[in-house]
Amino acid sequence: MSYVTVSAKIPRRLKEMLERYGIKPGPVIRRALEEVRRRVLEGLEENGKELSTRLSHISDEEVASLIREDREGR
Repeated sequence: MSYVTVSAKIPRRLKEMLERYGIKPGPVIRRALEEVRRRVLEGLEENGKELSTRLSHISDEEVASLIREDREGR
């Protein structure tokens, strides 16, 4: 896995508080960004389930026919 550096400007007071309590910003930022990633994946999963439900009435044969028709149309 490769990494990139991300920087952010924060109020001086917040930086002082982080230092006072010995909190390293890197792990906090990583956890926050992983939470964003988790929420995106949850949203994609919900969309997939919804699509699956909406398309469940289409038979495998009809799907194959539609794919074949699309390929022949190219």
